[in-house]
Amino acid sequence: MSTPEGFFVDWDGQVRSTTDCGGGYRVDVDTAARYVAILGPGGALVHEATFYKDLAAIAKAGIKGQLVPGSTPWGRKSEGF
Repeated sequence: MSTPEGFFVDWDGQVRSTTDCGGGYRVDVDTAARYVAILGPGGALVHEATFYKDLAAIAKAGIKGQLVPGSTPWGRKSEGF
């Protein structure tokens, strides 16, 4: 898998860029399957998501998540993040 430019929704419903997902995570994308694998620093799979090529595709899917930069922490303070 590779990392083409696009977007996915994280586990908190926020939209993130595949090229700047943040949190020390690495993203692998399979565009044919529209699959995003988010891997931790050690390579463990920590999240799976759908790949969207642009923000219009996310809106068309009815998703209203906010686009956040990679500097935005994953998770919530109440979860220990």
